[in-house]
Amino acid sequence: MLNTQDMKSYQKNIKESLDNVFLRKAMDNFAVAYRDGRKKTFAEIDFDELAGEIAAFKDSASVRLMALYEEFKRNAEAKGIRVHLAGTAEEANQIIAEIGRANKVKRVIKSKSMTAEETHLNSHLEKNGFEVTETDLGEWIIQLRHEKPSHMVMPAIHLSRNQVAELFTGVTRKQQDNEIEKLVKVARKELRTKFIEADMGISGANFAIAQSGTMGLVTNEGNARLVTTVPPVHVALVGLEKLVPTLEDALKIVRILPRNATGQAITSYVTWITGANPCESAPGKRKVMHIVFLDNGRMKMAADPDFAQVLRCVRCGACANVCPVYRMVGGHAFGHIYIGAIGLILTYFFHGGDDAKNLVQNCINCGACKSVCAAGIDLPRLIKVVFTRIQDNTGHPLQAIMLGKILKNRSLFHKMLRIGRFAQRPVTGGTPYLRHLPMVFFPEHNFRQLPAIAARPFRDLWQEIKPVVHNPVCRIALFSGCVQDFVYPEQLAAAVKLLAGKSIAVEFPMDQGCCGLPAEMMGETAAAREVALQNVKAMHADFDYVISLCASCVSHLKHAYPRILADTNVAQEAKALAAKAMSFSQFLHDVAGMTADDFQGEPTPATYHSPCHLCRGLGVREQPHALIRAAGFDFRPAAEEETCCGFGGTYTGKFPTVSSQILEKKLEDAVSTGAGLLVTECPGCIMQLRGGALMQGRDLAVRHLSEVLAERLK
Repeated sequence: MLNTQDMKSYQKNIKESLDNVFLRKAMDNFAVAYRDGRKKTFAEIDFDELAGEIAAFKDSASVRLMALYEEFKRNAEAKGIRVHLAGTAEEANQIIAEIGRANKVKRVIKSKSMTAEETHLNSHLEKNGFEVTETDLGEWIIQLRHEKPSHMVMPAIHLSRNQVAELFTGVTRKQQDNEIEKLVKVARKELRTKFIEADMGISGANFAIAQSGTMGLVTNEGNARLVTTVPPVHVALVGLEKLVPTLEDALKIVRILPRNATGQAITSYVTWITGANPCESAPGKRKVMHIVFLDNGRMKMAADPDFAQVLRCVRCGACANVCPVYRMVGGHAFGHIYIGAIGLILTYFFHGGDDAKNLVQNCINCGACKSVCAAGIDLPRLIKVVFTRIQDNTGHPLQAIMLGKILKNRSLFHKMLRIGRFAQRPVTGGTPYLRHLPMVFFPEHNFRQLPAIAARPFRDLWQEIKPVVHNPVCRIALFSGCVQDFVYPEQLAAAVKLLAGKSIAVEFPMDQGCCGLPAEMMGETAAAREVALQNVKAMHADFDYVISLCASCVSHLKHAYPRILADTNVAQEAKALAAKAMSFSQFLHDVAGMTADDFQGEPTPATYHSPCHLCRGLGVREQPHALIRAAGFDFRPAAEEETCCGFGGTYTGKFPTVSSQILEKKLEDAVSTGAGLLVTECPGCIMQLRGGALMQGRDLAVRHLSEVLAERLK
């Protein structure tokens, strides 16, 4: 198992994954194929509606798990099944081992079960003298290699057919061809005798229906049916969260699970087991069947206001499928037992803070996981809550504490930025970028050119450029965020020009500061809360809208402020601010009504990067496209338009090697459109994309939407 407890070792594991050429190609190919396949299978299904229904019945079930367990136990035992409840992983393993001993079991076959991986069941059984064989093809392969699954649904996705052929050559002691069909035949031949000779089969379950005492399995290989029918003893190890009230509820999971997991309309097999079935090889001609339900932290989760929603998870693995970090490093470097976004959270509850503390920092907070979650779990936020709880227990690092203190003190923060403008002179060389000297000390960060602090922040320019608008159609407050105020003031100046041209009165409240998202990302929730309080007070005037040119800022104002200020005396003001908060492109298109009549210019080819917090956080997708076209550009959509650029705020500082590789893929995608201009709507994305393009010498200009529109204004 990879060492996820020591950050230095963890970073080494990440570097090894990034250097694995086959892994990178396999992850990349799958990410593209999955995106297209999933889109097709959901073409005639309302994903959000179905996910909402699953979330609703799962939430209802989580508050009465023990009642559902008792109902299931009563109905299942009436049909000849023994039902057990294990409080811990060790207890579950002991129960299953005792079942084996009581039935004189020697040989055990298993179908794929992440719950069994969670409890380390195989090693426990082997230590107790049982011969254990995985029968799912991928699971058997990684068992032979003494590895852990790298994906919840596709456990061996990280391996090439050449590696598998080499492995099977060793197992069979015969040279094996690397053709996939032939390798499958080898596996069937080797496993066939295992099925016939097995004394006990162990499976998991995708759901357990309380109403009838039925368990269900959703699989793509026939091995699960053989595991549950051929041996005289069958044991199912099932997490308590798999309990659902009715068959109707289970069928909703059947509709969404294969589509979300692999882009299939339905899996090859959906198996229902109700009662102990007839079995010629079993005593009394009826199968000995046990179902072991596992708690192992699930009831604690159910009682937690933040984390109860995690029990909605249907284990589809979609959160990994769309994760830009998983795409770069695979599951062995982005998980402990469970992988992907859900795995980062489950690791904390099932295995403890030591195994989770570094993993949770490897979340880039792009929101892709939340957007495809089959049960609408707010995965990015919960990962940060886990991170904060771990720091609360073990101590916050000095740099995080200092960041929080600085951001809370707006005047100190701004004074430091002003001092930094002068201190940077030796390393800027008269350019708007930091030159190479600082990167000598941080070589892993030398993959982009970083911008210098501007000569004058926007707040110092405001009185000079503030437009006088008579009879305005509406009044807005401009929320700058710290990067545009002190690094890219020209983006805000361009926005003011555009807004004034539409008879919109613009104000810039001077008491505003950082939105607070960096503090929350660092686990400094108290500082994030204090910053939010300051900004709510700064924006208290009677504005019609609060507009930001930073997608991350406006998403934080809109979604985080009402939550983190819910128990304060400005809770209502926070809600009002959230209701008024709007992205720049959405305001220009939907409210100001900018059209082609407002612009002039040649049809220069341009492509677009959609900031994560704009397209997924705010659901703003079409408005930037429409504005780029309206301004006369030859708009060329990029295949990876909504894929994260790799910045992620503080993420790029912690994991620069991953950040740089995500950036590389992003720039390649933009260049492939044939456009020489890449437009976006987030200063952090510009810092990443422009800095990377300059460092790589690419013929690609990266600019903010406000700048390119203002230049074409009639």
